[in-house]
Amino acid sequence: MIKYFLSFFLLIVFTQMSYSQHRPRTMGIKIGVLPTGELNAITDVKGVKVGHVTIVKGKDIRTGVTAVLPHDGNIFQDKVPAAIYIGNGFGKLAGYSQVEELGNIETPIILTNTLNVPIAADAVIDYILDQKGNENVRSVNPVIGETNDGRLNDIRGRHVQKKDVIQAIKKARSGAVEEGNTGAGTGTICFGWKGGIGTASRKLPKSSGGYTVGVLIQSNFGGVLQVDGVPVGEELDQYYMKGRLNDNPDGSIMVVVATDAPLEARNLKRLAKRAMLGIAKAGGIASNGSGDYIIAFSTNEEIRVPYRASEPVLNKPALHNDHMSPLFMAVIEATEEAIINSLFAADTASGNGYTIDELPVEKVIELMKKYGRIN
Repeated sequence: MIKYFLSFFLLIVFTQMSYSQHRPRTMGIKIGVLPTGELNAITDVKGVKVGHVTIVKGKDIRTGVTAVLPHDGNIFQDKVPAAIYIGNGFGKLAGYSQVEELGNIETPIILTNTLNVPIAADAVIDYILDQKGNENVRSVNPVIGETNDGRLNDIRGRHVQKKDVIQAIKKARSGAVEEGNTGAGTGTICFGWKGGIGTASRKLPKSSGGYTVGVLIQSNFGGVLQVDGVPVGEELDQYYMKGRLNDNPDGSIMVVVATDAPLEARNLKRLAKRAMLGIAKAGGIASNGSGDYIIAFSTNEEIRVPYRASEPVLNKPALHNDHMSPLFMAVIEATEEAIINSLFAADTASGNGYTIDELPVEKVIELMKKYGRIN
């Protein structure tokens, strides 16, 4: 038994090391001024879990599923306050109207590719209906986000199956989060390089509430890449309006924001809006053909929304507007860093007749030194 637990502990340690060894911070790039959480991941927000299913088959299939769980209980019975902000609406996100109307989320959040949104929604409905305690449920609002991975992936084949979505939910764990070519980021492209899944977090000082903000992104968009203010896209001669094959700014980005601060839906939407500033700081432009969606929720147990309320009036704490600015700063920094993390973690990928190169990290480090951003 001791040997088993030791092996499990070492597996966790080595997994976390492998996930972090190629991250910008380990190379001296420090984005923003706020400290990160312990893992610098969305899972630094207590209770949040992430699961991936990666689908790579033959020469043409490069896709997958990423699931984000606000907590590990019955989310339908114990809903979380939530909001969705649309930066640019060229997308197929499912579940928006009920979140907008009621201000909560009642299912795991699923990210996948554009043409697999319906099957992912169907799978989430199955998952919720099958949970103990939901035997009489007759309405479910699955929240499914997407980006289009059709360059590297045979997207018309719709290779994500219901079992893949269920598996991603069941595989969801706390701890370190795999980034890059994984899950819903398997076939994505960002700024003309290989994109993917990225995550980051920020921890506020006790004087500002001590709250944590975590972000997970699916990067599949374009513009002019900047890393901590350094014009990397220009310096590497790959950017929108350059006139090259991979400089198309269309694509999309999905951003999932979690916090343990006691925020109701109105302030969660205000928080979600600020994530767009993080996208812009990384060089994104929210192009005409880009679906830029930010889903924000609070894990604070005191403000969860029960399916059946015992009292007609809900008395819940809510953070005052005057104390939102530190959270705004946190989500901007975490979103920017999550995008950069997705690029640093991604590997060159071929599929569907195309090859998309990974970001040349060594050249980026040289540029950071040139601009005095790292020693």
